[in-house]
Amino acid sequence: MKNLSYTYPKEYDVIVIGAGHAGIEAALAAARLGCQALLLTMNIDTIAFMSCNPAMGGPAKSQLIREVDALGGQIGISTDLTFLQMKMLNTNKGPAVQALRAQSDRKHYHRVMKRVLEEQENLDLKEGLVEEILVTRIGERGTEVIGVKTRLETVYQGKAVVVTTGTFLNGVIHTGMVHMECGRAGEFPAKGLSKSLASLGLRLGRLKTGTPARLNKRSIDFSKMLVQPGDEPPKMFSFIWEYQQYASPSSSFNLPHNPSSSLPQVPCHLTWTNKRTHEIIRANLDRSPLFQGKIKGTGPRYCPSIEDKVVRFPEKEHQQCFIEPTGRDTLEMYAQGMNTSLPADVQLAMFQTMPGLKKVEIIRPGYAVEYDYVPSSQLKHSLETKEISGLFCAGQINGTSGYEEAAAQGIVAGINAATKVKGKDFFLLGREESFTGTLIDDLITKDIEEPYRMLTSRSEYRLILRQDNADLRLTGKGYQAGLISKERYQCFLKKQAALLNQQRISPEISEQIDISEKYEGYIKRQLDQVEKFKRLEYKSIPENMDFKNLHGLSREARHKLEKLKPVSIGQASRIAGVSPADISVLLIHLETYRRKAGAMVE
Repeated sequence: MKNLSYTYPKEYDVIVIGAGHAGIEAALAAARLGCQALLLTMNIDTIAFMSCNPAMGGPAKSQLIREVDALGGQIGISTDLTFLQMKMLNTNKGPAVQALRAQSDRKHYHRVMKRVLEEQENLDLKEGLVEEILVTRIGERGTEVIGVKTRLETVYQGKAVVVTTGTFLNGVIHTGMVHMECGRAGEFPAKGLSKSLASLGLRLGRLKTGTPARLNKRSIDFSKMLVQPGDEPPKMFSFIWEYQQYASPSSSFNLPHNPSSSLPQVPCHLTWTNKRTHEIIRANLDRSPLFQGKIKGTGPRYCPSIEDKVVRFPEKEHQQCFIEPTGRDTLEMYAQGMNTSLPADVQLAMFQTMPGLKKVEIIRPGYAVEYDYVPSSQLKHSLETKEISGLFCAGQINGTSGYEEAAAQGIVAGINAATKVKGKDFFLLGREESFTGTLIDDLITKDIEEPYRMLTSRSEYRLILRQDNADLRLTGKGYQAGLISKERYQCFLKKQAALLNQQRISPEISEQIDISEKYEGYIKRQLDQVEKFKRLEYKSIPENMDFKNLHGLSREARHKLEKLKPVSIGQASRIAGVSPADISVLLIHLETYRRKAGAMVE
């Protein structure tokens, strides 16, 4: 039979599959580091779509956005260019939990990101449904990626591949007892790619997430709700706007034009469910795919559906619902807090019991989506798979939820795909220096069996890993990696010097000085904890350590250590099921191993 495949003549350094929030950061990072990069997406018209809430930031997530920005990523700048509203949350609490949140214009965000990708040097943007990861055997080194093949039988050659498929792997959506094969409403799933990943030996799991209905603004009575305005003047996510204060007159540090900053902010509104709402939900659980066992994937604990909340918390008579705009040129409103997979008629009935929504009309019903994911214990801290050289995964495919979590993984995967191609050391971030490092470390050392969401409480070093100091922590690393321009770095150095000399030359520097003085004792205590942490983190474990035959370890510890293959004592200590007693035994074995290795060298 004649071979129908066609090999594209250009060979790429890095191929990225999927143009969501992870894929965009990965592709831009690789291209900006000088690699020839290809970004493949099913539909170019849905690049950077906000499939769920049209918002960015919030607790812990604002740290991630600002860390990506400090490293040279795009999500912060694009959010600033397209916001409808900016609001600082938790202002009555300490700086560790304060968080900036933006309500975004989802279509404008898509347009801005699409243009950034189209104009990026070294990056090709193409439409194509990838169905197969192509690999080759390379002797004792195992399996190595060599490219991908699309549904149209086009082969693209590449030295590294980053998979960022979101909810599209074998995606199935549920509204009531109606089920459709979709990665997102109206868009077909990626079925062949799941089979390809499984055939390469990767273990797949199944997760579920959901989205609420979109409501018609004309049918809402906002006078019955509490208005939630933005902050004036609005703060921004990216540090570039602050850095213009530090640029010298001769500097070529230029800022993009930001028309959103001069437009009036668009308010959100707050309403609530009530007893009648909950009665309707409970009366229709027999039509819920979640409660009738039709949905097999595990849903997010920290963002459950409204029917799940009503059943799990029967004592609560009210659940909050924020009615949020999705753009300046649309009447669609997002009902935050009302994720559901109930039938469309039940969704309408329950909404019409709520203040301000008596005559509401639904434009798009809510739904749940199930999808395949790659349990992230199969990855290294670089986000490269342990078994397949050159294959990286980032975003929801790793078991996370959220645009910000995806973007943070995307930029790390993109940098590391580029360093892999160039033969350089991987770019790694630790728990003690970033929320991004905490996120990735959690993914690697924990069994992710439900969608992982970044929370402030997940970081034991949150007082020193604040959103306001992300640039101080990571700009240097971004510059060393090659993603921060010399002009921007010079501005950063001026800010850093002013802080060291206690010179209050800007409001941002004054804020840093005030926080350092007010929380000096707590910060010092946390820095001491970091030093203790590093001592364990630097105790490396040999790659060939045979955990399953180490005497003195508990059976569970042997199983978990053999499965996850930690690279340091610190990492081993964070694995669930590995006790302090197991760590003590492991340290003894490690010392014995090193003595034997030293004797062999002598």
